[in-house]
Amino acid sequence: MKSVSLFVMVATAAITLGFNSADAGPAPAYTMKAAIEASDGGWDFSAFDPVHRRLYIARTDGVTAIEVDGGKATSHLATTGRTHAAIPINGGEEILVTDSSSGTAIIANAMTGAVRATIPTGKKPDAAIVEPATGLIMVFDNSGGGVNLIDPKSGRSVGTIATPGALESAATDGTGKVYVNIEDLNEVVVLDAKTKAVVNHFPLKGCEAPTGIALVPSSRLLVSVCANHLVTVVSAVDGTAITSLPVGGRPDWAGYDSKTHLVLIPTGEDGVINLIAAEDRDKVQLVGTLPGHVGSRSGAIDSGKGVFYMPSAEFTAVSGGRPVPTPGTFRVLTYSADK
Repeated sequence: MKSVSLFVMVATAAITLGFNSADAGPAPAYTMKAAIEASDGGWDFSAFDPVHRRLYIARTDGVTAIEVDGGKATSHLATTGRTHAAIPINGGEEILVTDSSSGTAIIANAMTGAVRATIPTGKKPDAAIVEPATGLIMVFDNSGGGVNLIDPKSGRSVGTIATPGALESAATDGTGKVYVNIEDLNEVVVLDAKTKAVVNHFPLKGCEAPTGIALVPSSRLLVSVCANHLVTVVSAVDGTAITSLPVGGRPDWAGYDSKTHLVLIPTGEDGVINLIAAEDRDKVQLVGTLPGHVGSRSGAIDSGKGVFYMPSAEFTAVSGGRPVPTPGTFRVLTYSADK
């Protein structure tokens, strides 16, 4: 484990939103506040711990932890194989990390990286969340292995929920209902964490390979991002299709900001952050965009403060393979709501 100081480049330049409807009204402005340097390498999901105010970034072979207020980064907190998610658990004292190379999840000390437990999961554990009503950790398999349920206190598996398909991101309503995009079936599967069962399936018509998903609490709408340049919105109550909106290519994540009441969706193909208003089911719309970064398509939100953290890097083309991050260019771009 190696700790490095953060080099923060304050960029305090206001971002101008582009509106697509005269009925949308003024959208809350975001300002790019800083670009935070950290260690080089690839990344997948990020998660924010509001208790200790730390950002966790799942890297290629471990976790980077950033103290967003204290100016310190731990570049390699926990060593794993192919890491996909690192989420705070047990009041932020520990983290759970998914590792698809070994088909396991680990529970580690959030400050030292010391591993307390290694739990077998499905073949390709990917995203993970803590379900508030039960307190259980839910690990989602991207290779048809369903959902593994883990007790964060004992560090043991306490059951599974069988589901078909490649599970991607999930959203929870806080009462036990969990909504998960199934990438290869173009649908949302609805789970009940209390009964450990599948309770519904919502088709996402016109949506190809859905990945990121966000729930808007007030309207009970689910916002799913699709590989075919669309955002598809359905009711979380009964799956009724509401609308589809065009966005850029290569999205992978969606997050709801409770301060601005907007869903943020970065699209890596065009380097844009799309802002979706979905509080009113009759006026779901793209209300603006922010300049993002080409290749950046995920992040984490500190909803209490209206701050969005988005990992980024420059990329170098590789003949016959996917582009790789250019050494010395990894940054976490930080956007803050003005009000």
